[in-house]
Amino acid sequence: MTHSTEQQLREELAACYRLIAHYRMSDLIFTHISVRIPGPEHHFLINPYGLMFDEITASSLVKIGLDGRAVEPSAYAVNPAGFVIHSAIHGAREDAQCVLHTHTRAGCAVAALECGLLPVNQISMEFYGKVAYHDYEGVALDMDEQRRLVADLGDKPVLMLRNHGLLTVGETVSQAFLRMYYLEKACDIQIAAQACGTLILPSAEVCTYTEQQFNNPDRPLAEGELVDLDAMQLAWAALLRMLDRVSPGYRE
Repeated sequence: MTHSTEQQLREELAACYRLIAHYRMSDLIFTHISVRIPGPEHHFLINPYGLMFDEITASSLVKIGLDGRAVEPSAYAVNPAGFVIHSAIHGAREDAQCVLHTHTRAGCAVAALECGLLPVNQISMEFYGKVAYHDYEGVALDMDEQRRLVADLGDKPVLMLRNHGLLTVGETVSQAFLRMYYLEKACDIQIAAQACGTLILPSAEVCTYTEQQFNNPDRPLAEGELVDLDAMQLAWAALLRMLDRVSPGYRE
C-alpha cells in the first residue's frame, strides 16, 4: 500500500468526519475517528474535542502519540475515551491505519442483542465471520481495558462494543468509512426485519460465498463469475465529489 502524505490523510480524515455527520451517524461532539500517520512514532490524528463533526477541517485535527499527548501545539483538547480506544488499536494492529467509532441508534441496538449481527441481507453478508464483540465495562476511561479490547478485536475488521456502539478499522480512511456505512445499513435493516416477523436467513455456504465476493475479489473465479474491483474506489471518489458540493470547507 502506498503511504499518503500527512496533508492527504488530514483531508481524508476531515472528509470522513463530514460524511459521518452528513449520514447522521454522529453523536454531538462525541465518538471519534482517527488515522495513523506513517512513521515509527505511531502518531495519529483525531478530532479536536468540542467541535461538531461538520465543523472539522484538515488543519484543526489534533496529532497525538500513543500516550495521548499532543505532539504539536493545538488549541483543542482530545476526548479521553477516544484516546483509550483508538491508541490501543493503533498500537496493536499495523493494518488498522484508520479506526472509526459510532453511537448510532441501529448500531447500539444490534450491539445490545444477544444474537449480534445476523446475515439478514446481502449488505450484512460482507461482515459474515468478520465481527468481534467486546463486553461493556463502563465509559472507556480505564487504561486497563485496552488489552481486553485489543484481545477481543483480534484480527477482525469490525468490533461491536456491547451496550455501547460500533467500531470499524481499515487500511485506509475510505475503507474504514465504507465499512461503517454498510455496517450501519446492515444494523438498520436487521432491526427493521426483526420488528416485522420471523427472519429467513441464507445458508452458511451462501453467506461464506457472498462474504468472499465482497472481501476477496482477487480469488480464483469460477467460470462465468464476474468481479467489480473498482467499486469502493469509485464510491469514495463520488463521496468526495458530493462533499465538495455540500461541505467544501473540510480541506482547509
